[in-house]
Amino acid sequence: DGIMKTRTKIDFECVNRAALAQLPELCARWLPDGRRCGHEYRARNPLRADRRAGSFSVNLTSGRWADFAVGVRGGDPVSLAAYVSGLGQADAARRLADMLGMHHE
Repeated sequence: DGIMKTRTKIDFECVNRAALAQLPELCARWLPDGRRCGHEYRARNPLRADRRAGSFSVNLTSGRWADFAVGVRGGDPVSLAAYVSGLGQADAARRLADMLGMHHE
């Protein structure tokens, strides 16, 4: 028998749905210098030396986000968490699930 490391399966859809419900609060935590503008949250990109907010925005309804200045984008809260934390999608989803008080095995 080979040694097989089992990784827990993550329900990305479930984590994204839970995160979407709290996205304004999550954005305020991850991008503290941003502000809400209607259904968007605009902030400085934390990974660049932006002097002011503008090109980085998160749609608080859909969870889609983008930094138009550098052409990075994602379609959900997990990918946003991964981007701002420098983690892979699976690790970001686990951390986000923990942050949201979700139990995963």
